[in-house]
Amino acid sequence: MKRSLFIALIFCSIRGTLQAQTPPPSPEKIDLILEDFTQHPERILVTAHRLAHTNYPENSLGALQEAIRQGIDIAELDIRLTKDSVLVLMHDKTITRTTGRKGNVSSYTYAELQQFPLLHNGQPTTERIPSFKDALLLAKGQIMIDVDFKADSEEAARIAYELIRSTGTTRQVLFFIYDYKDATFLRRLDKQVPVMPRAHDATETAAILKMDKFPVVHVDESFTDSLMNNIRKAGSRVWINALGDFDAMERVAENTGFDLLLSKYKYANVIQTDLPEMLLRYLRKKGLHQ
Repeated sequence: MKRSLFIALIFCSIRGTLQAQTPPPSPEKIDLILEDFTQHPERILVTAHRLAHTNYPENSLGALQEAIRQGIDIAELDIRLTKDSVLVLMHDKTITRTTGRKGNVSSYTYAELQQFPLLHNGQPTTERIPSFKDALLLAKGQIMIDVDFKADSEEAARIAYELIRSTGTTRQVLFFIYDYKDATFLRRLDKQVPVMPRAHDATETAAILKMDKFPVVHVDESFTDSLMNNIRKAGSRVWINALGDFDAMERVAENTGFDLLLSKYKYANVIQTDLPEMLLRYLRKKGLHQ
């Protein structure tokens, strides 16, 4: 009896020691990004426009994987609906620019679209037009997703929301809408999916802030410091684009475009760019990103 008790005590001691030495599970990448997104408005988050497409076709799984590899916070992608009601990643209404083929996305089934290689710098690649579901699964636990909703129908919105729920990616998605009034319908579909409305002027900004608290509001370059500060005071992040002139300046002379952007929009704390890796490096040097 004493021997059995002694063995049991040794076993419990060893088990307790092993448990004490076992480190807690590491947080997923998305946990760290979401902590910054929700708890640290002083940090500027980086969004890869149409994913990190410098070396891969835009809106491709390769470009999404590259954004994850670079450590980007948010990957922006565009979704449209195929003839057989599959949501796919595509910016344009047609597939001409990205595949060299004629016709609208909505004119093809998903299977038909898989026959066409995506182009990069005008040359065919091994990448194909991805489904929204595949993109969500690849991004899960890794990176936030900004869904630029170009499908423009209630049916497509319902399909998108169901895919977000079924893939377990609700907490890491931002659903971008051009008309803030659409938020009412989307909230009826699922209140848990974060919505990002676009504000075009002071009137729309006031209406958005009165409607609800949104995690982030997309603003235009015409916005004043006062307007952006109002958004920040309401507890929302301010999204601005470096696309166009700022990115163009940065390509010519490093730091010039990003310096100008931050001097003009000091309250912006989410920046979308075609140069995400460069912006991330710039912000880290400035102490504005982890």
